[in-house]
Amino acid sequence: LGPDYIVWDQAATIVFRRPGRSTVRAEFELTDEVIEDIRRRVAGGEAWRPKFTVEVRDEEGTVVAEVEKVLYVRLKRPPQGG
Repeated sequence: LGPDYIVWDQAATIVFRRPGRSTVRAEFELTDEVIEDIRRRVAGGEAWRPKFTVEVRDEEGTVVAEVEKVLYVRLKRPPQGG
């Protein structure tokens, strides 16, 4: 989002599907549309808590877990009223 934003990992829920017996990996990919939606939602100075779900996969590509991640996002300096 850039240096004008505060972004925290606020919470996560993990649902384990099977044992991970090798290296596992999760990739979060946010489209330009999602990023613009976040910017639009916090433009007035309020915080927003978007949720994202990602699959955790082992080296063979098998899903071993699903993670729901909640972020806390807001502008560092809210807009000045006037």
